[in-house]
Amino acid sequence: MFADLAQLTISGLATGAIYALAAMGFTLLWQTSSTINFAQGEFVMVPAFIMLGFLGIGMPLIFAFALTLAASALIFGVGFKRAVVDPMIRHGVLPLAIAAMALSLALQQGVKLVFGAEARSVPDILPDGVTRIVGVAVSYRDVGVLVISFVLILGLQLFLARTLTGRAMQASAQNPDGARVLGINVDRMILYTFLANAALASIAALLVTPIYLAKFDLGGPLGLKAFCAAIIGGFNQMHGALAGGLLIGVIENLTGAYFAPQYKDAAALVLFVIVILFKPEGLFGRREERRV
Repeated sequence: MFADLAQLTISGLATGAIYALAAMGFTLLWQTSSTINFAQGEFVMVPAFIMLGFLGIGMPLIFAFALTLAASALIFGVGFKRAVVDPMIRHGVLPLAIAAMALSLALQQGVKLVFGAEARSVPDILPDGVTRIVGVAVSYRDVGVLVISFVLILGLQLFLARTLTGRAMQASAQNPDGARVLGINVDRMILYTFLANAALASIAALLVTPIYLAKFDLGGPLGLKAFCAAIIGGFNQMHGALAGGLLIGVIENLTGAYFAPQYKDAAALVLFVIVILFKPEGLFGRREERRV
């Protein structure tokens, strides 16, 4: 009994770590530019098909991923900021959110038109096999996902907290006018955030698609769970996004195992509603007050 519970928990943490990578993208963009990117799930889905395109011409996986990372940075970092966010943000958050939703639908249908509706397999960079730790069966893949995700998240946290550029990015997010007075190029710092989000989404694609396959409608459920994770943890807290993603991954895994598989995807929404009712700012969020 304990071994089964521990195995389900570890597997759920691995899935939740992928949700956390996408959720941190939500948090990053909100903190720096007040952008709610409802196309975040598609930012994970599209790189999988870009990578499949490079693999289709005989390119090794590592080089295909490197080029995919560069393409994602150009399209979903620079392109998304310049073509969607910059023109729409001056009209407010709601028009920008609607534009992101429209982009989400356009990306879904565009991928379906070009690649078809059939799900496609993606090579896995992580090894197969299972090991036993204190009697608990743990897959090498789950361990690999957890290690990669935590290294990325910790690296991003250290970059923001310990480097000059990271501190400039935080200053630009907290007080753009004050940052400009100090000589910080706020627009460049915001662009760095969009590039970081594109990189996180591409890495999430590399980790999630070998299991869930590359399909045009992958982004919808993934983006919804990442958004719920960001809200549950606290939309203005990076570590909150991490906690929210891990919590959703574990709860949906336990729900599928001990209740019914068809209720698995509903677990994130149920947890989302409970947290919003009792702690609207999220588990680790800060209550923000506005003066009129």
